[in-house]
Amino acid sequence: MNWATRSGILRSELIYYWKPFQRRRMRAFYRQLVRPGDLCFDLGAHIGNRTRTFLELGARVIAVEPQPACVQYLSNRFGGYPGFALCPKAVGSKPGFAPLFVNSGNPTISTLSSKDWRNAMADASSRLEAWDVHITAEIVTLDQLIQEYGTPAFCKIDVEGYELEVLQGLSHPLPSFSFEYLSLQPERIQACLDVVERLGAYEFNWSEQETMRWQEPRWIPVREIRRKLSVFRKPILSGDIYARLASFSK
Repeated sequence: MNWATRSGILRSELIYYWKPFQRRRMRAFYRQLVRPGDLCFDLGAHIGNRTRTFLELGARVIAVEPQPACVQYLSNRFGGYPGFALCPKAVGSKPGFAPLFVNSGNPTISTLSSKDWRNAMADASSRLEAWDVHITAEIVTLDQLIQEYGTPAFCKIDVEGYELEVLQGLSHPLPSFSFEYLSLQPERIQACLDVVERLGAYEFNWSEQETMRWQEPRWIPVREIRRKLSVFRKPILSGDIYARLASFSK
């Protein structure tokens, strides 16, 4: 691991592991969705802050991550945990191989997404972003992961602009899941909701960035989440959309 990669991993640790009280907030938040013994998928596991939370809640976790440096980090940090498995691949709409654009200095935005997405992220960033390493990643679908590991009670999808392709690789409903949204791509948000709506009768909530707080006091139907996320109060905003089957209960 070279200096730039080490520096990028350290930056991710500072962002995701060194924030006072965030660990407790994250556990309290996900306890509403995850119970002991549940199977969870962490798609785009990065350095595993969600993986850690799911394990602490007593879940079994499949961490899926294509970046070699992050795979090494996850293996070193969680490899000894019972109930943890690591899949060093990316997830997409169909199996195969695709170029992965790695940002060594800021690996949280390494991506399979197009140049347009990378340019938009670079323009929105306060720092100089460079996707300086290109590698070939093996792609699996969510359907394939389910066939190998079982149906997850909860699936987190955070794959830097590639969420639509991940959802397109799913052919049947999951009990609950989340996917990242970015206000720079409102049309992608709506396209993701199109796919989810076809999968089953879901209700929705959402959170901004890493606040670990619901934006809605109740779960809302698809038409309401579409309206809420069609106009943003802030020019650059990211967060997660949560979907659960209307029959969901914890």
